[in-house]
Amino acid sequence: MLHQHVEEKSIVSFLYEISNTLSKSNDVQKAMKPVLKLMSEQLGMIRGMITIFNRQSGEIFIEDSFGLSTEAQAKGRYLPGEGVTGRVVESGLPIIIENIRESDLLVDKTKFRDEYENEPICFICVPIPSTNHTIGTISANKFFTDTTQLESDTQLLSIIATMISRVIRLHQTVHEENMLLIAENRRLYEELAEKKQQTKIIGSSQAMRHVLDLISKVVSTPTTVLILGENGVGKERVAEAIHFQSPRKDKPCIKFNCGALPENLIESELFGFEKGAFTGAVSTRIGKFQQADQGTLFLDEVGELTMNAQTKLLRVLQEKQFERIGGTRTYSVDVRIIAATNRDLMNLVKQGLFREDLYYRLNVFPITVPALRERKTDIPLLTDFFIKSLSKKLGRDTVSISRAAMDLLVNYSWPGNVRELENCIERALILSQNKTIRIHNLPLSIQESGTTKKHFIGPLQSQIDNMEYEILIQELTQSHGNASTAAKNLGLTVRKMGLRIKKYNIDITKFKKRH
Repeated sequence: MLHQHVEEKSIVSFLYEISNTLSKSNDVQKAMKPVLKLMSEQLGMIRGMITIFNRQSGEIFIEDSFGLSTEAQAKGRYLPGEGVTGRVVESGLPIIIENIRESDLLVDKTKFRDEYENEPICFICVPIPSTNHTIGTISANKFFTDTTQLESDTQLLSIIATMISRVIRLHQTVHEENMLLIAENRRLYEELAEKKQQTKIIGSSQAMRHVLDLISKVVSTPTTVLILGENGVGKERVAEAIHFQSPRKDKPCIKFNCGALPENLIESELFGFEKGAFTGAVSTRIGKFQQADQGTLFLDEVGELTMNAQTKLLRVLQEKQFERIGGTRTYSVDVRIIAATNRDLMNLVKQGLFREDLYYRLNVFPITVPALRERKTDIPLLTDFFIKSLSKKLGRDTVSISRAAMDLLVNYSWPGNVRELENCIERALILSQNKTIRIHNLPLSIQESGTTKKHFIGPLQSQIDNMEYEILIQELTQSHGNASTAAKNLGLTVRKMGLRIKKYNIDITKFKKRH
């Protein structure tokens, strides 16, 4: 016999009761409590635990217990190899301890050992097996009687572990999927919080102050906004700023690039389609308008829409209603429209390429975002912002930028606008080998645009002079134009410092004015 101390129930009837309990539910939370109760009655347990190994988090946690407080159960979390539970999960083999007070294997996170100071308490822990790994453990504490009894109890626990394996395996999978969903939700929440933080418009120039003033006036309204400006000026950032400061900030902000898809796909993307509407429509799909309901729909590059697409868009803007492709049901939506374009829509209207009625429907509250060359005083602020944000993205310590390199950035024409500046800073961060971005870390097009290019004779000499010029500018900046102090810091004589200042035609008075 496996157990010699059966008084009211035989082993067979005991296992039958456990089997019957498990057959009633696949819900581990409903099944484990009665299983533990049956075990406590059969084995005379003081305490029992069922743990599950979560492969996603790499942690073993107590799923249910007998004889543990809620606080103690919450503390029972282990890593594979940690304590008895962790070792059983790691090895897939049972562990028996005759007296928990004499064992150094127990980590005793639940502080059970402190409750029984003078009585011999044994501990049995067996693995819950799966096809190719251990998915958890069953363990029991009871008063020690004899070694033979411990071996019998271990065999019985192993049988129970095999019986509950299927239920535990299902729960393990669900728990791991839930952990993934929780992690994904947390990531999306953090991403949204970061997005809200990043919607702050960087700039203090007069041109940008005017943009910010317009944004502040329109955010609290449902008014349609048309954002104008060259490619790369930050029209999407302005749209996000309007959405996340509006009463719709907690609702979706859906973006759609009108120039990214062929005409035959634009309608299905905007309005959705019913299953079977066309070849390949294997299921119903909602469009961007429904996704943005109660929120904001940002239509980027709206000037690229064909006349046919413009007509369908106009109807939705006028009636706030639409039908999916292949469907007959009419859907109503409450969507705030923000459109953007780098094209002259009025000129397109004159050419017959853009509907005049759609133009006036979109052009309710226009905001023109200035090109970067028109707001040069914002370049240092933008540069500092990109250095900090991109350093975090690249896993780098935040660096500084030399005065000479910054001068080049400020004086460059920036045909690609803010987007080009951001790409330039990311490239410079990757190339910089120390904690300062210097001229030679910038793209060649920017280097050659600066006034310093006249000093560079050949490739090697260009690099040497480039570095020397930057170092001189940096030291003169820090010494506020004091050539003697700068020379001393560089280990040069005042005469040699003067020769180098003359070589690069540096006006030291401009550094003194900054003091």
